[in-house]
Amino acid sequence: MKTDVEAELVLTPDGNLRNVALIEELIKDAPKLSGWVFTALKPELKIEDTSIEMGGYKFTSENLFFCSNDNEGYPDEIDLTIAYAEWNEENKDDIEVGVNIFLDNYLGELNFITTIDTIRISGIPKEKIDLIPISKLKDFLKWRKKEFIEKYEDVIYNSNDARCSILEFNFNDGDKGIAAVNTEILRWNNQASHPWICSIEVDYDGTSNKGMPNKETQEALEKVENQIEVKLIESEGYINIGRMTAKSKRTIYFACKEFRKPSIVFHEVKMIFKDKFEIEFDIYKDKYWQTFNKFIVD
Repeated sequence: MKTDVEAELVLTPDGNLRNVALIEELIKDAPKLSGWVFTALKPELKIEDTSIEMGGYKFTSENLFFCSNDNEGYPDEIDLTIAYAEWNEENKDDIEVGVNIFLDNYLGELNFITTIDTIRISGIPKEKIDLIPISKLKDFLKWRKKEFIEKYEDVIYNSNDARCSILEFNFNDGDKGIAAVNTEILRWNNQASHPWICSIEVDYDGTSNKGMPNKETQEALEKVENQIEVKLIESEGYINIGRMTAKSKRTIYFACKEFRKPSIVFHEVKMIFKDKFEIEFDIYKDKYWQTFNKFIVD
């Protein structure tokens, strides 16, 4: 269907997941302007329309290949090597930029930043391996996503019998720290079902209390966490892993089945408490919860 669209404005999160949902919400409220289309994220292109030239190098379906790096210990990870014949140690930074821009355009921005866990870039390997044309990458990622959904879609954690461990520690400068963590879930076999790690950091003034909050601040911090827990419900796919308090900062960790709602909730909390605390948050994929290895005590 033809339209009279004259221009398109694409807003981008610059690869940062915490902004994706906020931009999508902004686009929902975009005004209706004749001749304009507002798009939240860069859409995918057909392979025949994807060609990048930069720094004297050209990146197309003809000279890019990939292979999957499988790891028995992390079977759900999508770890890819992208092979480009002209890659070498001297030009690797330029090639990395070119490959990433190619994938960003070919896969579309959202798919690029959410579907692949690790990308390695190399020349064409001398050893004999099966390299796949880059034109097959979309089909490969769709297949892996379908497998992942079938495996984990209905997995929900029940913390009724969970055990919370209190970990106390001291710093060389005399400051103290404390972590309250659901250590039982750190050995859960279905961690990949909640692959998105969402953390929110709340800064407070603990300089007079060895980096720890006083009673008044502690009560205010509890209100922050309660505000989050009301919205991010475990039975809906949001697990409160625990919190760490030290060095005038409290960090609260959630493992989630998706990343959009936590982004919106964290932003709302940031606005609610902006006059009391400085708050920042982050969202990233960590299917095997390696973020929390520091809390595991044998």
